[in-house]
Amino acid sequence: MLSNRALEIGRLLRFAAVGVLNTALGYSVILACLALGYGDLPSNAAGYAAGLVLGFVLNSRWTFSDARRGGAGVAVRYGLCFAVSYSANLLIVLVALSFGVTANPLVHLLGIIVYSVLFYLASAYVVFRPVETRNARKNLK
Repeated sequence: MLSNRALEIGRLLRFAAVGVLNTALGYSVILACLALGYGDLPSNAAGYAAGLVLGFVLNSRWTFSDARRGGAGVAVRYGLCFAVSYSANLLIVLVALSFGVTANPLVHLLGIIVYSVLFYLASAYVVFRPVETRNARKNLK
C-alpha cells in the first residue's frame, strides 16, 4: 500500500500533467484572442473557460480518482474554487492594466502560475478530498 506522501505526490504529478494540458489549451486561446484583437479581459476569460471544462473532466476522472464522487456538489465546489483562483489571476491582469501594461503575455503567464497553485490546493483539500479524509471527519462527530 502506498503511503500518504506517495499518494499526494502522485496526485500532484497528475494535476501538473492536467495543468500542462490546460495551460497549453488556455494560453493558446488567450494568445489567439489577443492576436484577433479581443483585448485582455475577454481573451483571458475565453482561455480559462476552455481550460475549465478540460480540467474538470481530467481531474475528476484521473487526478483525484481516489476522491469523493458524485453529483452536482463536486461540480459546484469545483466552480467555486475555480472562481476564487481565477479571481486571483484576474487581479494580476487588472493591476497590470492599471499600470498601463496591456496585451502582455508575461502578465497572463504570472496569472496562470498563481491560479495553478491556488487551484491545486483547493482541488486537493476542498473539491476532491480523498475518501479516507471524509471518513475520518465523520468519525470525529
